[in-house]
Amino acid sequence: MMQDNSRAAQPGAYDFSGLKAIFFNGTLTKSPGSSHTGRLIKISQGIMQKHSIKTEVIRTIDHPDIATGVWPDMREHGWPKDEWPGIFKRVMDADILVLAGPIWLGDNSSQTKKVIERLYACSSILNDQGQYAFYGKVGGCLITGNEDGIKHCAMDVLYSLQHLGCTIPPQADAGWIGEAGPGLSYGDERDDGSREGFDNDFTNRNTTFMTWNLMHLAKILNGQGGIPAHGNQRSKWDGGARFDFVNPEYR
Repeated sequence: MMQDNSRAAQPGAYDFSGLKAIFFNGTLTKSPGSSHTGRLIKISQGIMQKHSIKTEVIRTIDHPDIATGVWPDMREHGWPKDEWPGIFKRVMDADILVLAGPIWLGDNSSQTKKVIERLYACSSILNDQGQYAFYGKVGGCLITGNEDGIKHCAMDVLYSLQHLGCTIPPQADAGWIGEAGPGLSYGDERDDGSREGFDNDFTNRNTTFMTWNLMHLAKILNGQGGIPAHGNQRSKWDGGARFDFVNPEYR
């Protein structure tokens, strides 16, 4: 079926210039090996790039010196190396954060979980307004796999991102799932030369909707300087402010 692009947004119709997005690919395959998750990331990344958003993809497994731990820099806690502090600077420079990865045993991959753990290790850092550091960033996720579990994996990722302070737009997840059991994965070549999953309207629609919702919300937050800084400033709470809270013991 010929694709109808007559209603596609023309470059410049929406101004997202100045925004940056970072994708973490939690594949277990090192570069330059082909990544099924990477193929799905390219759809979202391509839409963003058409609208002047700077994008970056980090394949976590290509960074073996990301230490395991609960501190921002594990070199200060006995690890001889830790690549995370440098990666974290790139995360903080982004407006959009997308965690993507495959399903293994019905759950997110070890590489995706490692990123979540290291993001969490930095969650106590405050921004210039005294809020948690991830306030003002928009989060989403992409999932691929051959077994059921897209919604379960997305639930874990999106909960984690919002708990850390990211804002989650509607329809912030998308994915592709193959038949149960061994078989073709996303983007693998079929016998007829077509690519598995590329013609799946559900995946294509949800990936597109997710991408636009991330861009729209990032633009809104960027335009107003992030989440309004009142009632959520850790620095002021620690200084005694209570933002209308009354301890129920004294009601």
